[in-house]
Amino acid sequence: MSSAAPTGAPRTSDTPTPARPVPPGAPVVGFDLDMTLVDSSAGIAATMRAVLAEVGVAVTADDVWPYAGMPLESIVAGLVPGTAADGVAVLTARYRELYPDLGVPSVRAYPAAAAALRAPAALGGRSVVVSAKHTPNVHRVLAVTGLAGVVADEDVTGDLFAEDKGVRLREVGATAYVGDHPGDVRAARVAGAVAVAVTTGSHDAAALRRAGADVVLAGLEEFPGWLAAHAADLRDGERAVPVPR
Repeated sequence: MSSAAPTGAPRTSDTPTPARPVPPGAPVVGFDLDMTLVDSSAGIAATMRAVLAEVGVAVTADDVWPYAGMPLESIVAGLVPGTAADGVAVLTARYRELYPDLGVPSVRAYPAAAAALRAPAALGGRSVVVSAKHTPNVHRVLAVTGLAGVVADEDVTGDLFAEDKGVRLREVGATAYVGDHPGDVRAARVAGAVAVAVTTGSHDAAALRRAGADVVLAGLEEFPGWLAAHAADLRDGERAVPVPR
């Protein structure tokens, strides 16, 4: 795994690529990025602390941690309450400017992330990454963690949260979505997909179940076993998932 973050702007597309077909009954699994596939907590905290220090606001990593998985604008607004919308926009832009250098190098993939991303393809299906992180930074994180070669560029989407993620997941025909945040559960509901939660983020199993997760896993190590059962259900026509709403 490389220790240096890519500095050039990664390839991105403003228009999502249409879903590639998979055989009937094959799993199409969406994955969240931060705190689901990768541990990005240190880099997010370091970048946020640097940005807010420039305007005289001191925060700690513990202050930032509860916001893991939320859109950047929500994190800024939560850490600096009362900031006007234009001020939030300025701080958000500064964060995105600093993140490639301050945040990306410390990101590490969870040990089972690559295997989890590969698992649907082994069953004839497809993996996609749908994240709240700014799309160019999603690609940077995937590159520095060695996951860029595991998921195709056209299967990566950023700048979406909660229900907006669900719209993209529905477009690609996702049968399941894996994430660490209650917003990811809502995304799965919109997509009509199974909501698979992992407890590697700031929300524990009880909170994720209260949010409506269909399945709660301790981490991605448990995902391949669950996926095998999910794929069997799909083949048997037993896709019992929530009604999109």
